[in-house]
Amino acid sequence: MSTREVFAATLLIIGHAFGLTQPNVSAGRVEIRQEQGKLRIEVNGKHFTDYIYEGYSRPILFPILGPGGAKITRNYPLAEGENEERDHPHHKSFWWGHGDMNGVDFWAEPSNSKNAGKVVQQEFSKVASGTTGIIGTRNKYLDKDGKEVCTDERTLKIYSSEPGQMFDFEITIHASNGDLTFGDTKEGTMAMRLAETIRLKGKVGHGHIINSEGVRDDQTWGKHANWVDYYGPVEGKTVGVAIFDHPSNPRHPTTWHVRDYGLFAANPFGLHDFEKKPADAGNLTVKAGDKITFKYRFLIHSGDEQQAKVKQAYEEYAKEIGAVLDDRLQNQK
Repeated sequence: MSTREVFAATLLIIGHAFGLTQPNVSAGRVEIRQEQGKLRIEVNGKHFTDYIYEGYSRPILFPILGPGGAKITRNYPLAEGENEERDHPHHKSFWWGHGDMNGVDFWAEPSNSKNAGKVVQQEFSKVASGTTGIIGTRNKYLDKDGKEVCTDERTLKIYSSEPGQMFDFEITIHASNGDLTFGDTKEGTMAMRLAETIRLKGKVGHGHIINSEGVRDDQTWGKHANWVDYYGPVEGKTVGVAIFDHPSNPRHPTTWHVRDYGLFAANPFGLHDFEKKPADAGNLTVKAGDKITFKYRFLIHSGDEQQAKVKQAYEEYAKEIGAVLDDRLQNQK
C-alpha cells in the first residue's frame, strides 16, 4: 500500500470513528409522529416504517417499505402474510441483538430460549423530523430475572433520499454492570428478516445475495465483507437491501450471518461457527465502565446490486468522510 493509500485509509478510519458521514440527500422531508408504543416514520409523505418500542422483547422496525411501497421485510410473526414460513418467530423484521452477552441470550426470546433476556427502552434522547429524521433512545438489557446486564444508546437517522430509502443505525453498548463479554456464537447481531420472495430458497424465494468481494448466494455465509446486498422480487419488481459495515466497527470488515431463507445479519463474533476456529475465539470483552460502538448504513433500492450501484454507494459512503475531514483540517489552518 502506498503512502497516499495509507493516509486515505487513516482518514477513513478516523472519520468513521467520529461519525462524520453525512450522505447527500434531496430536499425532501422525514416526518416522525408519536403513536401508541411506536413512532411512525414517513419519508417524503410516504409511510416508510414504524419504530416499535413496546410489546416485544426488543425495539424493532416494522414494516419496512421500499420503492413503490414494496414490503422489504417478512410479515410473520407481526402480521399475516401469504406463503410465509412460520419459522424463527424471534426474527421480527429488523432488530439488534446477540445470542450471548454475559451468558444471556438477547437474540432469541423466552418462547424458544430458556435463558432469553429482553431490551427495555428507558427514554427517548431525541426525536426530530426534518430533511433527516432522527430517533435517539436509551435502553437497558435485563436477564430473565430482571437483573441489568448492560445498557445502550441508539441513534437512527433516516434520510429523505430518492428513489429508495437510506438510513443509518448506531448503537453504543455500555458495560454498566461489570465486564461485558460478547460470546462466540453465530446467533447475532445487526439483523433483518427479509420478505419471502427475496429469499434464495423456499416455495416463493427467487432472490440473490452478493458481497463486496464478489461472493454470491449461500457462499456469502460467514465471509468477511465491507457490504452485502440481498435482493429479489416483491410484487413483480426487483428490490433489495444493502448493509454497509462501518470501517470503525470492531473486526471490520465484519463476518455475515446471511442465510438462504431470508435472515440477513452482520455478526463479528461468530468465528467458531464461521471459520471453524476454537470455541470462544470470537469472544470480545468490554471492561466495566467502558463502551463499544457499532455503526451501519442501510440502502434500500430497486433492481439488483449493479442497477442500484451498491459498490459506488459504499465508495461514496467512504468518500464523504474524507471530504468532511479535509474541510475541518482546512478550517483549522
